Amino acid sequence: MRLASIDIGTNTIRMLVSERKGKTTRPLARFTRIIGLGRRLRDTGNIGEPEFNEAIETLRRFRQEMDLLGVDSYRSCGTACLREAVNRGQFLSAATEAGVITETISPAEEGRFVWEGIRRTISVRTGDIVADIGGGSTEFTAGPEPGESVSLPVGVVVMSTLLPLSDPPQAWEWETLSLYAKTRIEDGTKIFGHGKKRRLIGTAGTFTTLLALEKRMTRYEPDKINGAVLPKETVIRWAKRLAGMTDAERLLLPGMEKGRERYMVPGMAMIVAALNRFGAGSLIISDAGILEGIIASIG
Repeated sequence: MRLASIDIGTNTIRMLVSERKGKTTRPLARFTRIIGLGRRLRDTGNIGEPEFNEAIETLRRFRQEMDLLGVDSYRSCGTACLREAVNRGQFLSAATEAGVITETISPAEEGRFVWEGIRRTISVRTGDIVADIGGGSTEFTAGPEPGESVSLPVGVVVMSTLLPLSDPPQAWEWETLSLYAKTRIEDGTKIFGHGKKRRLIGTAGTFTTLLALEKRMTRYEPDKINGAVLPKETVIRWAKRLAGMTDAERLLLPGMEKGRERYMVPGMAMIVAALNRFGAGSLIISDAGILEGIIASIG
């Protein structure tokens, strides 16, 4: 049986096609398009017309890919941007017309899917914290049960809108961004308690791009991402380096995905703040996440 999952995020729309045989599921194809769906959300409350049209065209192409690959069943989920957009209804109707029926999932569902996706590739254990830094929100999850995750309405696109950076960022802008990330994460994750060192596992674009940069990946290889560990010192070194570069300079780095160069600086501020918050001396990175969790939810 061939299955597909689609994640419609504030910055990126992605699709995973997998094949399930018995209890085994293996990935067949991955598709990614960086659109910035929520780029205008904070200013207008709506998905902007250019991003709206590009996203629907992307979903139409995803539908064609599913047909070509013989997908039997799929699930398409919208996260923070669709939860907030005033024109969500119009977007969902247009998605259906494009052949992709889409649902808007809650923050709790998003956290559960991320947890379920990661545990299929990394051995998670009690006390681990899984972080998913998105464009419109960031999820921290300690397990699949209700009440074991929090969703902060802060993502890299949101931060870029609230605290726009010069090109390259000035030192005071980086300090302000870091303080903002620290405050939002500390205030938003009080349910996890304090004073305990935890393992931090990161998934989604900021984390995987960080590892791709460290490994100088010219071709993205998910198998080299899952379970990779970066010391905290390495993360901080990259945060400072990226914060001192222009968008154009970041784009030239081996491993940088076009369209993500602008958002890596706020993303790195969030990662450093999360490492400090949970007392983690290193970062475990997973390519698997919400897409794999959505696949697992398909009956």
